[in-house]
Amino acid sequence: MPQNSAKPLTGRRILITRARHQASHLAVALQELGAETILIPAIAISPPDSFAAIDRALQQLQRYQWIVFTSANAVAPFVERLQQAGLSAADTAHARIAAVGPATAKALEQAGFSVALLPESYVAESLAAALRPLVPGCRVLLVRALAARDVIPEELALAGAEVTIADAYQNSIPLESIEEIRQRFHNAALQPDAVTFTSSSTARNFFALLEAAGLASLPKGTVVASIGPVTSATLRELEQEPHLEASKSTIPGLVAVLETYFRSR
Repeated sequence: MPQNSAKPLTGRRILITRARHQASHLAVALQELGAETILIPAIAISPPDSFAAIDRALQQLQRYQWIVFTSANAVAPFVERLQQAGLSAADTAHARIAAVGPATAKALEQAGFSVALLPESYVAESLAAALRPLVPGCRVLLVRALAARDVIPEELALAGAEVTIADAYQNSIPLESIEEIRQRFHNAALQPDAVTFTSSSTARNFFALLEAAGLASLPKGTVVASIGPVTSATLRELEQEPHLEASKSTIPGLVAVLETYFRSR
């Protein structure tokens, strides 16, 4: 890295494992700091096996006092099913809306919803903790990914809420990324300086893709950067100790920790 460069990430190659449609915000932020970004998605977003649960919930929307979203990815399909049912965001005005983090809140607000609750930390555990004193005796509609962790429904049920789970999307592994990983990591001149992980799914899927590409591990010296404690815990389960963890579980937080790390090197 040039010592006199005004940009702290000049000369650094940083790999983004987010879904292709979500990668631009992180990529632009890193590029503005001088980084060369590499997009190899470890996750793809697709419809769930069935929208039956969400459609049933929308038929009786007025019964829910809370509607909880655990990802920005859940917002667009929820709105689409809402519209197909002849409804709109205005038909949720009776309910309070909770979002797991600022990206989810922004997606909801852009779709016309008013967000009533955002937790201090942008993880499922913090959202569940913020909701627990507010939901006893309430009916809660939880809009999330298929096969997501059960932290929120279990905690809210313990608090005395009646929780309905509505699967809005599912995560899958983009197999086309295997060849991209193979080409990138088998050539030392193309290998990234850092790999970013923005969810547990990106972590699990990426290392599955790495193995499928014939690689036992990341090249020595590759920095593993995690967006927060839940993703870091998953990386450790995969025997991949994160070198960096964002202080806030947000894209700006991840960019900041990368900037601080490489600025000093």
